[in-house]
Formats: sequence, structure tokens, C-alpha cells
Amino acid sequence: MNFLNNLIEMFGSASFWVKTLEMILALSLLVIVHEFGHYSFARLFGMRVNKFYMFFNPKFSILRWDPKRHKLDLFKRNPSDEEEEAKAKEEAHDKKASWRDTVYGIGWIPLGGYCSIAGMVDETTSADQLSEEAQPWEFRSRPAWQRLLVMIGGVLFNFLMAVVIYAGIVWSYGELLINFKDATEGMNYHESLHKVGFKDGDILLKADGKELTYYSGEQINNVLMAKQVQVLRGGDTVTINLPEKFIFDLNEEVKKGDELIVPRMPVVIAQTQSNMGAEKAGLKQGDRIVAVNNDTTPSYTELTPALLKYKGMTATITYLRDGKKLTTQAEIDGDGKLGIQLTDPTKIFKTTIKRYNILQSVPRGIEMGWNKMVTYFKSLKMVATPEGAKSLGGFGAIGSIFPDQWNWLDFWSITAFLAVILAVMNILPIPILDGGYVLFLLIEMITGWKPSEKVMNIALNIGLALLVILMLYANLNDVYRYIIK
Repeated sequence: MNFLNNLIEMFGSASFWVKTLEMILALSLLVIVHEFGHYSFARLFGMRVNKFYMFFNPKFSILRWDPKRHKLDLFKRNPSDEEEEAKAKEEAHDKKASWRDTVYGIGWIPLGGYCSIAGMVDETTSADQLSEEAQPWEFRSRPAWQRLLVMIGGVLFNFLMAVVIYAGIVWSYGELLINFKDATEGMNYHESLHKVGFKDGDILLKADGKELTYYSGEQINNVLMAKQVQVLRGGDTVTINLPEKFIFDLNEEVKKGDELIVPRMPVVIAQTQSNMGAEKAGLKQGDRIVAVNNDTTPSYTELTPALLKYKGMTATITYLRDGKKLTTQAEIDGDGKLGIQLTDPTKIFKTTIKRYNILQSVPRGIEMGWNKMVTYFKSLKMVATPEGAKSLGGFGAIGSIFPDQWNWLDFWSITAFLAVILAVMNILPIPILDGGYVLFLLIEMITGWKPSEKVMNIALNIGLALLVILMLYANLNDVYRYIIK
């Protein structure tokens, strides 16, 4: 009964449909751009592209346009295998490939899309369908370097999409930045910085007498390269003297990609998760958690270990609401979770808007896209842990990150981040993903061994099975998290 009530409540919510629409629009844009990356390089090298589809189209298509035959179909069944075969034989006599060889369409299952390139074993074409002699305009006839560029085209275009969106955001809206002095919870510092005198919570003020402004890579470098840094600690100004050429002592940390100075995230609730401890305890948007039992939690850094300490138990949560300190009893689940989403620091602290002209916005867009990609790559190692596996989510998890009400800035920011995620996930060396093809092509270019279509077909089926299992697991996690639990 609980399950049915949760299901009815979810589908009856206006925010659910807003989030769903935002997700479908974002994923549609991502898929079109990704597949257009493959399409562009295929056409650049004179390969024939049989189909270019947004969404999948088993049995029938919402729209199907065949420019070579001047034929536009709406809500029609797909041509039979015999018709497709006859068309392929007819086109086999053409010496050159053209954009008009491609059937463009919109399917009815909004879960992705595809670009079917002639002579390529993929989810639309098996090895059995490539038994005839290879034609010069087919994928399999082209040199390895051309096939490699075709395969990385989707990932490249997704990354470029993220860069363009980020550049557009900072040009149109500017960039919201938090000055160090306004980040009242201060910073967390790497152990290497603790050794020279920094303490978590220190608020950065000056480096070699020059005032430090907003959090950025440049400002952090100024701190690390300084001889003397002033910080605000517990209301007092403290001077920290750094060893000479201190930045060179951090080579190992930098090589490992460790973050040396990061802002402390106040535990202010953006929203609570249905049927989890925070919601049941009456915690609401805007509440700030400051303690779990006797453990103070001025930032998320302290909250995580405090919750893990009491996982599977009921704890006293101390929080601030409208300036008043209140307490409530909350259940912490077996994973040490309360079921809260944190508020973005830019909505908590005083912010400064940095403006960019169109020339400045491009390098900033590249920097933002690159930083997001590096951060996401680093986070992938967490998936291999039990906690990371439990946190995997499918379409429900993707939809949940969109705002309840339509907001173009939030929409484009999330779409850019999803473009980075799609690029990273697709370049993983798993058969059926672009990275799987890239791996085989790199082996071919290095060793000269080219896998047969049958080998590719077997690898593709293995990759497809793994992908289906992963998607089922992730989406069942969503069902458990958002509906059952």
C-alpha cells in the first residue's frame, strides 16, 4: 500500500512532470550532439551513414525522412527487412556517399538515439549483415586513424557542447563567486598544509600582503607561492609563514590530483528525500544541521563521519531554523544517510558576479568543462566501492537533479554537466561504448591486428549485456530509493 501511495504521489506531482520534461529535453540535445559528432566525421571521410535517429524506433517511427526518395512519413511503420535490403542493393552501385543516403528520423522511445554507419558492427548492424565484400564508402574499408576519429567524434562533440554552454552561461549571466571573507565556514586544507600551520576553518585573507578575493585556481596558487599568509581564525587574524619554495614540496600531492584547499560546505538542506530520516523527522528546506548527537557539524566534512558513526540508529539532530536552535530525533539508515540534498553555497553566502566579454568567456568555458571532466573522472573510482554501487542511479536520479520549477540557468548548467558525464562514460573501454571501439582501434594501430567483424560482434554482445545489467541495476536503485523506500 505504501508503494502504491508513493507511486500515486510521485506521478501526481507537478514537479515530477517539470523534471521529466527537463530531463527529456536535456538528454535529447545530448544525444543529437553526440551522434552528430559521429555523423560529421563519417561524412568528412566519405563514409555512408544509413540512418540518423533521435530516440529509438522499434517497429515504427514518429517521423522518418528519406531525402533521396523525397519521402516524409509521420507515425508510420518502419520498412520491412526486404525493403531495406532492396534499398541497400540499389545504393551499392553508387560510387560516392552523400548526405542524401541517410534516413533521418525520430523514434518513440526517448532513451537515446543512434547513427548507423555503413560497414560498422554496432547495435544496429550485426556481423552477419556484413558478409558481402566491403565497399569503399564503408566504415570497415577506411584506415584505422579515420575510424578512430569517427569513434571519438561523439565524445569530442559532447565535450565541446559543455564548453559552449559554460562559455554562454558566463557571458550571459556572469559567474557567481564567493569571496574568501564571505565564506564564513572557511576552507578545508590538505594534511601538507596542516603541517605548516593551516587549520580547517581558516578564512583566507591575504597572501604576501595582497588581499585574496574569490575562490579560484589562480588565487589558490597565490596562497601556495606566498611567503606569508594571513587567515582569520576564531575572530583573530593569524599569520602563517610558509617555507621557502613551499609549492615545490607539494609535487607529489599535485601529481596525485589531491585538492589542497577546498571550501567548506555548510549543511543547509535544499530538499529532503521521500520516506527517509530527514523527512520523517520534520526537517525542511533551509534548515541548517549543526550537530548529530554530541558531534558538531559546521560543514559537510564533519557531517559525513558523524552520520556513519550512528548508521542504523536514531540520533538527535540539532539544527537552525529562522535563527532558532531546535532538535529532533531522526533515523540514520544503514549507509549512514539522512536523505538530504545540500544547498549550493552560492545560495547561502554573499556572492560577487564576475562578468566576461565574449573573448574571455571562451577560455573560461574550456577551463570549466575541463575541470568538471577531471573531477568526474576522479569520482569514478568511488563506483567500485559498496557505497558507490549503492549510490548509482538511473533516469530517476538524473531527473532529480533538475529544479522543480523551470529555470534556464539551472537547466543549461545541468545539461553542460551531463554532457561532460556522457563524454566520460562513453570513452570508457567497454565494448558497445565508444571507448570499446577506440581500444580495439588503438590495438590495431599499434600491432597491425584488426579484429574480424565476428570478434567485434561477440565483444558487442558482451558489452551490451554488461550495459543492460548496469542500467537495470541503476534504475532498480531508483525504484527502491524513490518509490519503495
